[in-house]
Amino acid sequence: MRVVAGVEAFRRQGVGPVHIAMGTFDGLHRGHRAVVDALIAAARAGGESVITTFDPHPTAVLAPPPYPFLLTTLAERLDLFAAAGADTALVLRYDEQTRDVAASAWMDILARRLEGRHVVVSSTHTFGRHREGNAALLQSWGNEHGVRVTIVPLVRDGERIISSSGVRDLLRAGDVRTAASWLGRRYSVSGSVIRGEGRGRAIGVPTANLRLPPEKLIPATGVYAAYATVRGATYQAAVNVGVRPTFGGGGLSVEAHLLGAELDAYGERVELALVERLREEIRFAGAAALQAQIRVDLERVRAVLTIGPVATS
Repeated sequence: MRVVAGVEAFRRQGVGPVHIAMGTFDGLHRGHRAVVDALIAAARAGGESVITTFDPHPTAVLAPPPYPFLLTTLAERLDLFAAAGADTALVLRYDEQTRDVAASAWMDILARRLEGRHVVVSSTHTFGRHREGNAALLQSWGNEHGVRVTIVPLVRDGERIISSSGVRDLLRAGDVRTAASWLGRRYSVSGSVIRGEGRGRAIGVPTANLRLPPEKLIPATGVYAAYATVRGATYQAAVNVGVRPTFGGGGLSVEAHLLGAELDAYGERVELALVERLREEIRFAGAAALQAQIRVDLERVRAVLTIGPVATS
């Protein structure tokens, strides 16, 4: 998959029509995948599939929240686009100037600058200044200009609409299992291993402390069963997300204990695919009580991951 930064750098590939999926696609959840799958299916019949995404995320410009909210970093999103089978990812910068582009101007860009002959969007997609553009407007414009428009229905889990904001709510509640169902894969975080305070090793449970991208959403504090991938190998892992209250507390950290392996992984990149939240973070009376609980936690991790599906990220 090629990655193109900005509309001006875009040049169509091949001789077939350009098919474009409009959106940001943070998380690329099952609702997003319905749009992307429709795009790629059309392009396989002839032409080039192009997925747009914004960087930074529009929310970071329009109404930045006081906490990290991205389900995927740009690099993760691009990897997901490539895995889905897209030909091209078009990365569009979102800033104050982009915010003020009218919907009519975006449609002109689609048809003239990108030479789009087919546009695929979700039924709830909005675009342009003050979100004045929507799927119905795009469909009407397409009919007038000879551009095919495919509007993809929402994907639901029972009565609930699958959405990026819904996935965020699930993760903030620690429900990584339902979040995985909505995403179509386990939610993962990854980062480089940094040196911690060595408390885990001192009580016989060495951990890898991760430095994570500051914009990435971290699920609710607590202990999780997970799969950890490092150096191409995957291990069962107990993951603690929290502030270590037993030792006086501190900043939020994410640390993983790999079952059956003790690696010198400082500086290495580790990916954690979260399977299930086992319990809340608790302040214990001391190290001995914490050690006893950790033994219980590790047994629960083994049980959850033994009966779970084959390890994937």
